[in-house]
Amino acid sequence: MPQLTVLSQAGKTVEKLTLKDEVFGIEPHKQAIFDVVQAQRAAMRQGTSKAKDRSEVSGGGRKPWRQKGTGRARQGSIRSPQWRGGGIVFGPTPRSYAVKLNQKVRQLALRSALSYHQKNNTLTVLDQLIVETPKTKDFKTMLDGLKIKGKVLFVAPSFNDNEVLAARNIPTVQFSTASHVSVYDILNAKHLVLTKDAALALQEVLSYE
Repeated sequence: MPQLTVLSQAGKTVEKLTLKDEVFGIEPHKQAIFDVVQAQRAAMRQGTSKAKDRSEVSGGGRKPWRQKGTGRARQGSIRSPQWRGGGIVFGPTPRSYAVKLNQKVRQLALRSALSYHQKNNTLTVLDQLIVETPKTKDFKTMLDGLKIKGKVLFVAPSFNDNEVLAARNIPTVQFSTASHVSVYDILNAKHLVLTKDAALALQEVLSYE
């Protein structure tokens, strides 16, 4: 079973935490990760693009000229698709890009993402995350103490205003609650930081028992 060192915010060792292999020690399942990330990226699309067809374009209620005798092709409306300003044929309409995935696939991908960071030594477990004042300097000091550089995702059961305000000027820092963490966010981060409570909560939800 993976045994991780629990650190304080100053980077000092607090204790050892043993986690389950089935959540933090599996071989990452590449296909499950691919499927879930694709589905999450698709769900980010708004799907609000819209083009008007001939029934929605204004005007064109009257036949532009009589059917026969003019020498021109017969026309029923100036808003037909072949006319300038006419309706669009098979244009985009509002739609949902959501993709359905089985719960077992989503859970397997989440286990794989957590195990990926554990195997690559980019997973840090904090005893707790407490920021007393909403100052970027204090949060940066904590990152330096933990020796974290680049994109980092903090996962905890919840966050207070001080923590969010202190980190909002650091573009490489993101937050996610343990109940809503996504595979895409985990893999998009170079380093993953879990509080001890978040790690145990994820283990409880994702374990087989």
